Amino acid sequence: MKASFLPVHRRAAFAELLRGHGWDGPRAESAAEGLGPVSIVVAHVSAPVIEALQRWNLKAGLDLLSGDDWVLLSGSASRISALARPWTVPPELSELATAVGLALPASLPAHWPTRRGTIPLDRPIIVGIVNVTPDSFSDGGAHATTDTAVAHALQLVEEGAAMLDIGGESTRPGATPVPVDEELKRVLPVVERLLSACPTVPLSIDTTKAPVAAAALRAGAWIVNDVSGLRFDPEMGANIAAAGAGVIVMHSRGNFAELASYAHAEYPDGVTSAVCRELAEGVGRATAAGIPLDAVAIDPGFGFAKTPEQNIVLLDQLAAVVALGRPTLVGLSRKRFLGELSGRGATDRDRATAAACAAAAERGARLFRVHAPAAVRDALAVTHALGAT
Repeated sequence: MKASFLPVHRRAAFAELLRGHGWDGPRAESAAEGLGPVSIVVAHVSAPVIEALQRWNLKAGLDLLSGDDWVLLSGSASRISALARPWTVPPELSELATAVGLALPASLPAHWPTRRGTIPLDRPIIVGIVNVTPDSFSDGGAHATTDTAVAHALQLVEEGAAMLDIGGESTRPGATPVPVDEELKRVLPVVERLLSACPTVPLSIDTTKAPVAAAALRAGAWIVNDVSGLRFDPEMGANIAAAGAGVIVMHSRGNFAELASYAHAEYPDGVTSAVCRELAEGVGRATAAGIPLDAVAIDPGFGFAKTPEQNIVLLDQLAAVVALGRPTLVGLSRKRFLGELSGRGATDRDRATAAACAAAAERGARLFRVHAPAAVRDALAVTHALGAT
């Protein structure tokens, strides 16, 4: 028996699920209209358990849809939670109650502890991108020297960035791996200068290499942002744990050359469920290396091993990623799928980025990695004022 949390922002997603279970289109769309705000689908359920659930639900009042071996439960969080108590339901429902309890979203952390301080998560946090590279897909070469990178970082803070992410190796399609020495030469002076210029602004180092991460943490970085999800370098997790640093575990697939390609963009069971499963594995790698769970944030990896259509589905269903219970960072800035939606080139996607970040905030994201903070700051201020974050 397996239960899964379903995000409810798009009724069409429910209709698609029901059609996948053999419901015809009009019936599926009609049933999907009234579902939410919390929904759980449980697979591999026996007929006797379904019958027992239907009897129990006469008093509980949940919306309950079922098929030969599955059930979909929908309603308020408190009513769903009433089912998630194996000791209060009939014995034949105890296994189902346990599965539902495991599928319910974990409480979102209020703080994120890192190497140099704890970051409060009571409001959206804009993470400014500092690419110290000659070949970034959006701003390659514009900030490739220490002076220009530092000046750009300080400008990002003025425009609303509350955290800075410093990277010395591009992950754009076709990018060439950078040797450790060259990456260190690019990023360490920037980390050191920014630690002096803005000591209270959290700094993360965007790298997949343990030696670069370790050196950047010694130089003043608070956090490691690893786009490989701790897959590439077996020493990375231990280095982060030893430093007492925070980590961002991103979802990605394949080797370095394949990260931003479609080489591994096959998701037979749906992109969101696969991303959630593989992110959970990444969190497991972090904790197995000795990193405290509280120090781990996650990133669903928009644009990495995902087609434009898959990115849209993942954004729409982002609440399922947030339900893993870790601080969720989204890297939507100027991504290719936003260009396809808006018809804009890479440097003209900041309005689309702001809209996408507002949608992600509504679905529970807390950290927003962007090239241009101003428009995103304003969009997130509105969503926060409306209580969506």
